[in-house]
Amino acid sequence: MTPMWTDVKSVLPASGAEFPLCFSEKVETSVLKALELSRDLMYRDPEHPSSADRAQLIIDYSWEKLNTGTWRDVDKDWRRVYSYGCLFKVLSLCNGNPSQSNIQEAIRTCDMSFLMGASIMDDILQKLKMKTCCASEPVINAAKELTRIYCPSLEHFRKEFLDPQKPVIIEGTTTHWPAFTEHPWSIDYLRTIAGYRTVPIEVGSKYTDEDWSQKLTTVNEFIDHYVIGTAEDGVGYLAQHQLFDQARYNFKIPELKEDIRIPDYCCLGEGDEDDITINAWFGPAGTISPLHQDPQQNFLAQVVGRKYIRLYSPEETPNNPDLEKFPAFSQAPYQECVLGPGDVLFIPLKHWHYVRSLELSFSVSFWWS
Repeated sequence: MTPMWTDVKSVLPASGAEFPLCFSEKVETSVLKALELSRDLMYRDPEHPSSADRAQLIIDYSWEKLNTGTWRDVDKDWRRVYSYGCLFKVLSLCNGNPSQSNIQEAIRTCDMSFLMGASIMDDILQKLKMKTCCASEPVINAAKELTRIYCPSLEHFRKEFLDPQKPVIIEGTTTHWPAFTEHPWSIDYLRTIAGYRTVPIEVGSKYTDEDWSQKLTTVNEFIDHYVIGTAEDGVGYLAQHQLFDQARYNFKIPELKEDIRIPDYCCLGEGDEDDITINAWFGPAGTISPLHQDPQQNFLAQVVGRKYIRLYSPEETPNNPDLEKFPAFSQAPYQECVLGPGDVLFIPLKHWHYVRSLELSFSVSFWWS
């Protein structure tokens, strides 16, 4: 038994008899039988080759139920069926010696259960996600971990971080955003306010890939093909796009701008509010922004999901290094962190930074001078 499967199995009931599958009469008998078979197979023969296919059938069937009529009319039991399907799929993906792609797919499946399903078995999918994320994300070196500070004053931020150009994670400054309170950002919310809007997306796990490309698509199509589904042309994401208020584009989504607030610390710059460039980033786990620099000071605010970020001082090199082509560069002094919802990372001007999305993620960056 592999260490990961041992960890995953530890959050499950000890036996099938302790694994509840109770639904109203609205869930057909055939669906209940499929759930029971998946449960029994998981305890009897977790490596059975049909486990993943059976789980996907449950997901697909309940997905049709979730998308019939309006969302508010969907019976909660069908959302629970969907979550159980996700649970069985995650378990099949984590069995044996899972590959990195299987782990990422397991995390994505957990994310989908949170977005579209309902809580089951004392939030078991959240517990499973934590187990799988531990295997997917890098271990942060305590000696290199970025400093965190809670709501510093303007003067403290200027003196300790802005003037000396030191990166820092600021906590507690976004809790009042409607994106966290009145209108929590989610796939369902994005579909509601912007599903039919056209946006530019990037296709490819990172823009240095040879097959990287760009195209226009609606938000709904992007979610269906690249966030929920697995598109044939690869990973897709919406990156560094002025989604909120770029008036010269037809695909601005001003409703989203009402859900965020420009950080107060931007007032320490030389320009006014109109000079601040606000960019959106939205995409699935596994997408990468290779080591690069921004043209201005940057506040990177994480709204949904988590990202691994590594930063290097601009003094380290005058060139644009690729960590895959030049692995020795990774030995240069650096700082790192995992940025989570509510965190705001100050990236000083010209600091090199590498970003990898650990899960379904929505971020906002504020470029200012």
